[in-house]
Amino acid sequence: MHSQQPQWVADPDRLAERLSTRPARVGLDTEFIRERTYWPQLALVQVALDDGILLVDPLAPGIADVLRSLLTDASVLKVMHSAGEDLIAFGRACGAVPAPLFDTQVANALSGGAAGIGYQRLVQELTGVELAKGETRSDWLRRPLSAAQLEYAADDVRHLFALHDTLAQRLDALGRREWFEEDCARLLAVAADEPERWPHLAVRASLYLDDPGRYRLLRLLRWRDCWARERDRPRSWVLDNELAALIAREPPADQAGLQRILDGHPKASRKLAEPMWQALDTPLPDEEQAPEPVEEVDRRQLRALQEAVSARSAELGLPDGVLASRRWLERLLQQGEWPSALSGWRRAQLEPVLGPLLSE
Repeated sequence: MHSQQPQWVADPDRLAERLSTRPARVGLDTEFIRERTYWPQLALVQVALDDGILLVDPLAPGIADVLRSLLTDASVLKVMHSAGEDLIAFGRACGAVPAPLFDTQVANALSGGAAGIGYQRLVQELTGVELAKGETRSDWLRRPLSAAQLEYAADDVRHLFALHDTLAQRLDALGRREWFEEDCARLLAVAADEPERWPHLAVRASLYLDDPGRYRLLRLLRWRDCWARERDRPRSWVLDNELAALIAREPPADQAGLQRILDGHPKASRKLAEPMWQALDTPLPDEEQAPEPVEEVDRRQLRALQEAVSARSAELGLPDGVLASRRWLERLLQQGEWPSALSGWRRAQLEPVLGPLLSE
């Protein structure tokens, strides 16, 4: 545990000097805001070193460049907890994600602990230290940050090395280091946050659309995602799913008709009628390849898969949901092929027990 006071760093030269001798590992966490934007706004970066904790101001000019050199240094292990959104925040602000990665939440689940466990609970379970919860809803973009905010932020990395030591030992004892590295690599790949190719599949109303309606919905949702990403606005601010489905089901005859629809919905972006109409009226080159949403899978078959997964999880000492979630089993049944989330070590463990059930 780091007993010394955390250091505030807003000078890129000072940060570069502090990191000039590369450690074997660093603990990392971030604070970010994502209430009014598409991308998380990086507001603070916490860096745990062997001899102290740095609280780094990413809003200061030049800081992102220094952080990028650390994030991309393959000789430095980055220890984080539940890193998913932090990775996206780093990617957006610094143009790089921290690799190699050791995610303590992932490590805990693969070594037999609870799945999806929070940092505070894991610290208490493995170290006996109880952390305060006081600043979870703070405004991290304000300056200066309060003493309470700084202490809370430092606590978020203060115990990462202790967690890493314990969990790495457990993974190695179980022979699951390769499983773990595969899952961390998948986290880093997901952090690229590429737009979903078939966003209509997540909209339940698409079940009740004919082919032309489904194509219109796909056009609108792809346009919305692109517009939101490029202008850094929440997707729902651009066009919510309900209104997109309504327009796809009952399309207006022209832009003026679309404008009337937008004017009649209080949450609609009335100024976007022109680009929205262009998207709605322009066929996509691959829209006829769009898969149809599947309303129901065979419940008995799904239950059989779940029972087989549960039995295999028990044999491996894994918590429920780690080997295969219900969602991914449904996707397996719907698509008839193994989704990427069930590739690698998961497929190797599951195919011998699920294969006979899938062929019935």
